[in-house]
Amino acid sequence: MHELSIALNLVEIVEEAARRAGAECVVAVHLRLGAMSGVVREALEFCFPLAAQDTLLADARLEIEMVPLVLACEPCGREVRPAKGSFRCPFCGTPSAQICQGRELEVSGIEVPDSEPTVEEAETSACSGSEMDDRPGTADGKRDVGR
Repeated sequence: MHELSIALNLVEIVEEAARRAGAECVVAVHLRLGAMSGVVREALEFCFPLAAQDTLLADARLEIEMVPLVLACEPCGREVRPAKGSFRCPFCGTPSAQICQGRELEVSGIEVPDSEPTVEEAETSACSGSEMDDRPGTADGKRDVGR
């Protein structure tokens, strides 16, 4: 299961970025994962909390955006989403090995608390396990790092 080594590397990369930003903890990690990345989403989701133990990411959520496979079809001049398990253009049937999208394994964002909470806030902060509103543009006390 290589997802454990991927999760360990992911935690290391995110923790380093969070420390550079002066964060005391990480609320969430946003990851783009391509259909052809070779990573099993469920295995990565299982390994992430294990890899994050005793780090700034110990209580962080892993938010995964799946990126579908997109191929370039030279004869058609189109970018196409083939049928599952196929590398053929759904319009002309030509096989294509030119992948435009779907190999991604990238951190697209890191959420950290905006500032150090007061003693009262610490009891309900995202780093102590409670949920916060994470919609973009809301006054939720979080900031994005590294997007």
